[in-house]
Formats: sequence, structure tokens, C-alpha cells
Amino acid sequence: MHAPALVVIAHGSRDPRHAATVHALVESVRALRPGLRVETAFLEFTFPSVPAALRRLAAEGVRDVVAQPLLLSHAFHAKSDIPAVLHKARGGLRIRQAEVLGPSPLLRTALERRLAEAGVRRAERSRTGVVLAAAGSSDPAALAVIERLARDWQSTGGWQAVLPAYASASASLPRTEDAVRELRARGAERVAVAPYVLAPGFLPDRIAAGAAEAEVLAGVLGAAPEVTRLLLRRYEQALLPTSAALGA
Repeated sequence: MHAPALVVIAHGSRDPRHAATVHALVESVRALRPGLRVETAFLEFTFPSVPAALRRLAAEGVRDVVAQPLLLSHAFHAKSDIPAVLHKARGGLRIRQAEVLGPSPLLRTALERRLAEAGVRRAERSRTGVVLAAAGSSDPAALAVIERLARDWQSTGGWQAVLPAYASASASLPRTEDAVRELRARGAERVAVAPYVLAPGFLPDRIAAGAAEAEVLAGVLGAAPEVTRLLLRRYEQALLPTSAALGA
């Protein structure tokens, strides 16, 4: 019996770097789990669309699918957009929607990996303030998750301070540049911006622009090994008996 196929659903972007990063992440998942059918789909801007990817799987005889939202928080896309498109396009497939990736200790480790790659050494943490720069959301619960992550990371990571910031115009303040200046005012000798985003695009570019006065700008999470392992963990969790599936 074949394991259910994994369909990784990204938001999509007009920026070609976004799709390239998503495909690199999916390739890392395939490399870690040879034999597992893994496909990529996008909500908008990029092909294949979610309905097109599901139709192709059904046409090839696949019957069971785990749909993995490539999202860091349980906000509008995870609550509304993705369930709606899966329900409409499921055809003859039995589909389980996996949980979003965040929050997870693996994501914090991935953030620390990207900061280390950008030149932040462990010995410098007590003098370094970090901006946890997320895309943001109008959903208060999603913002609360980011704020809790910032507090926990500060208390356990050894940083001088960690402040959340948001790039989306629909999200609350502060913006990245505001958080950089606040950390400087709090006495941080060095400020590092850690983008809490998975792939390049419009909002990550806004984060980068806001990091102009920081000493360090880390890369996006992308295909970090921790993200790859987390995707597979969410896949396995979706297969547990307690997980609900959309009927054929």
C-alpha cells in the first residue's frame, strides 16, 4: 500500500525567487524521504495551482493526500483559503490538511542557523538584539504566537533582547526599522534581523529594507534542514487516527 502523497501548498508570488525556494525545500523533503510522492502547489501567481496539482494526482491513480500549508502561523490562509480550495477541488481524493509549521522549536533552531550563517557567533548573543521579523497578520491569535516566540527566544536564547516586527501593512506595529531603533535605544551593541519567513518575495524585501540600520540581516528560512524535518513531522502527524480527512 502506497503512503499518501504529500502536497506542499505555498502562497505563491510574482517574484521568481519565491517558487525557486519552495521547489528547493520540496526537493530536500524528497531527498530525506525517498519513495514518498511529494508535489508542490500554489494558491496564486505561480503554477501549478492547487486544483491542477490535485487533478493530476487523481488522474494518476492517487487516492490519499496530505495537504501541507507552507505557512508559519494559523491565520487566514490556513483557516479559510486552503480548506476552501481543498474542499472544492478534492475530486475523488481523500485529503487530510496538515497543521501549519509554526510554532515549533525546530523553527527557532532554523532561525539561529540563519543568524550563524550571517556571522552572529554564540559568544556575541548577550550583546546582540534580535528583530524577529515576520510577515504579520490581521489575526490577533497569529500575532500572539509571534510575540510569545520572541519572549521565549529572549529568555532561553541568551540574546540581549528579542523584539517582534511585522512587514504587512495589515499587521500591527512595529515595523522592522522601528524594532531596530528600539533595540539600539535599549543598549544593544549589535542588532540582527532574523526574517521569520520561508521564501523571498515582496514582504521579505520590505523586511530587508527595514534592516538597513542593523549590522546583520539573516537569510530566509527556506530549505533549512530543520524546516525539511518539520514538514515531514507535520505529514506524519496528519496521518494519525485523530486527524480528520475530507471525503472523496
